[in-house]
Amino acid sequence: MERLSSSAPVPPHLRGSVMALGNFDGFHAGHQAVVGRAIARAKAEGRPAIVATFDPHPMRLFRPDTPSFRLTTLDQREALFARAGADAMMVFDFTPALAALEPADYVRLLSEDMGVTAVVTGEDFTFGRARSGTVDSFAALGLSAQAVGPVSDAQGIISSTRVREALRAGDCETACRLLTRPFAIRGVVQHGDKLGRTIGFPTANIDMGPYLRPAYGIYAVRGILPDGRVLDGAANLGIRPSFDPPKELLEPHFFDFAESLYGQEVEVQLIRYLHGERKYDGLDALTAGIAQDCADARQILAGTPMLA
Repeated sequence: MERLSSSAPVPPHLRGSVMALGNFDGFHAGHQAVVGRAIARAKAEGRPAIVATFDPHPMRLFRPDTPSFRLTTLDQREALFARAGADAMMVFDFTPALAALEPADYVRLLSEDMGVTAVVTGEDFTFGRARSGTVDSFAALGLSAQAVGPVSDAQGIISSTRVREALRAGDCETACRLLTRPFAIRGVVQHGDKLGRTIGFPTANIDMGPYLRPAYGIYAVRGILPDGRVLDGAANLGIRPSFDPPKELLEPHFFDFAESLYGQEVEVQLIRYLHGERKYDGLDALTAGIAQDCADARQILAGTPMLA
């Protein structure tokens, strides 16, 4: 799948597209409904399907001090959109200039500069200066548009907010159900203090970057390596209260695995929250605690099917 930038020309073979327009950060079930409708329409009309997203997230412009909240990176979104059947991902550089465009200029950018034939978006999508553009504005300005209603479950409308609330509560199961896949953190494995290997539990240290901070604690996890191998493990996510100085990290220990992962990008799926972080009294207590966590995680993962 091709990645396009709003600052570069759209290649001729991708003009005339149907564009799913939104941020789609979590790409949860509601987002999937919008993107699925756009892809289905594109196929029916013999057109390319492009999924749009914004980087940075609009919230970073309007509320720059907001704590980290991302549910996916651009690379993760690109893979998810490709799996859904899109031909390309369009990354809009969300700048003050883009936010200040009059709706007519915004539509002109889509239809004339990018060659978009139709847009599909959520019912509550707004755009342009002071968010004055709505779904109805597209048709009024000459661009075919289709709005997709929200997807709901027994607890209400499925949203990124609900996903974030579940993760902050350590409720991986609810987050997985809303996302239709486990929440996953992707990052490059860094060198650490290497204490884990001295006590028999080597870990892969991954910086949390722009991701939302789920509940700190111990998780049963699955790791996806660059070559596609899947590893079961247990991970500490947090500041490691048994160590000084504290440092926020995701530290998965993968079972029965001894290869070096330094410098490799690994994706870690959070499958089940076991408990909060604990401060142990000495290495022996720490080692025993880790061993119990690993045993618990093995049992959980043995009964949990692999989800992409």
